[in-house]
Amino acid sequence: MLNKFFKLNERSTTVTTEVLAGITTFVTTAYILAVMPAVLANTGMAKESVFLATCLSSGLITIAMGLIVNFPLVLGPGMGLVAYFTAVASAQGGIPWQTALGAVFIAGIIFLILTLTQIRQILVVAIPDSLKHALTIGIGLFITIIGLKMSHMIMVTTHLGPSLSDITASHGVAQLSFFEWDLTLGNFAKPDVLLALIGLVIISALITLKVKGAILIGIIINTLIGIPLGLTNIHDINFALPSMQNLNIGAMDVKSAFNIGLASLIFTFTFIGLMDTFSTLVSTTNKSGILNKNDSSSLVGKAMFVDSVGACFGAFLGVPALTVYLESMVGISAGGRTGLTAVTTGVFFLLSLVLSSLFIIIPNAATAPVLILVGIFMISSIKNIDFEDFTEGLPAFLTIIVMPFTYSIANGISAGIVFYVLLKNISGKWREVHWMMYVLMLLVVLRFTYFS
Repeated sequence: MLNKFFKLNERSTTVTTEVLAGITTFVTTAYILAVMPAVLANTGMAKESVFLATCLSSGLITIAMGLIVNFPLVLGPGMGLVAYFTAVASAQGGIPWQTALGAVFIAGIIFLILTLTQIRQILVVAIPDSLKHALTIGIGLFITIIGLKMSHMIMVTTHLGPSLSDITASHGVAQLSFFEWDLTLGNFAKPDVLLALIGLVIISALITLKVKGAILIGIIINTLIGIPLGLTNIHDINFALPSMQNLNIGAMDVKSAFNIGLASLIFTFTFIGLMDTFSTLVSTTNKSGILNKNDSSSLVGKAMFVDSVGACFGAFLGVPALTVYLESMVGISAGGRTGLTAVTTGVFFLLSLVLSSLFIIIPNAATAPVLILVGIFMISSIKNIDFEDFTEGLPAFLTIIVMPFTYSIANGISAGIVFYVLLKNISGKWREVHWMMYVLMLLVVLRFTYFS
């Protein structure tokens, strides 16, 4: 039965190989069960509710991907989306997490509509490769900053801006502002900073040695080290099945998210989701070498549909939109060739529900190194940007630096789109600009003139 449904013989694989590949993929991606609660807790969301939602959404949608698409792809909350979600829904962002979830849900509906009408595929083709790579790099730096802040390895300090006398003395050159901010190194004598630094060394060493499950193993070791440091509370451990009442089911505030002032928020969630999923899907299917070109194209279409449903489902359960993980390649490298690998991974995510207390006691300092290291994984895309061509290099550069410097992914995307279109037209290379880029530029202009 399994052989016929998953086409095991056709793809030269066995049930044993697929199951082992699924377990390998789970071990590689299980770190998200520790990272997501720690990161999203900064928005005011309860760690247990985030853990439950991550297990359920990742497990069920990954199983759906395996059954519908029949390919070894694993899904979970996207790091780029989570980073942006945390920024806007934190105390500094000023938007309630319920409203931000509502925006994610709306973005998911937009995904679904764009996918069913084939517009999503047009949008992805319209974005030049240089901006796609720049988006990946910028988000990587953005995530790294969040990790550094979570670990307290860097501190954000605020102080009053220039006084009125300073402005007068400078003949108006000094700009009046209520607060200015500085980034400074944290105190490495403090337990949480010390633990984060130790974790950074341990996980880096494990990755260098090519240890399978390096990130998860590093988090576990760091959590154990946190016990004598007083950062890991082992007294809270129990193996009782968590109450589903702790889930934030339907907590999203869609009505408030429709506020015209949040249009740019929805636009950014949609844009990140579009780029995240497509780039990972194409990369995974192409590198796998399993499918021919026609099969690969059909698979991407089906996978985009499941991904769109996952975006809505994740928001409904209480986590930002799900996306395909690049770690899916680990399962493929381990011999995974069919959806049975994905189904196995999904089942293990669901089985993790009974381990909620173990994941929730993991201190932020144990997971922060993962976020810091994500930056180097994502910044490797910089080699694919042609900086010799100024019309490609400058828009990409602005996309990369504006994100972390303004602490806004939306600003980085906007800068890249506007300068790409302008420079291509000024240089006479207007034929290289897809017509959809003009539409996106118009949306960016509207964002800053009417929706900001």
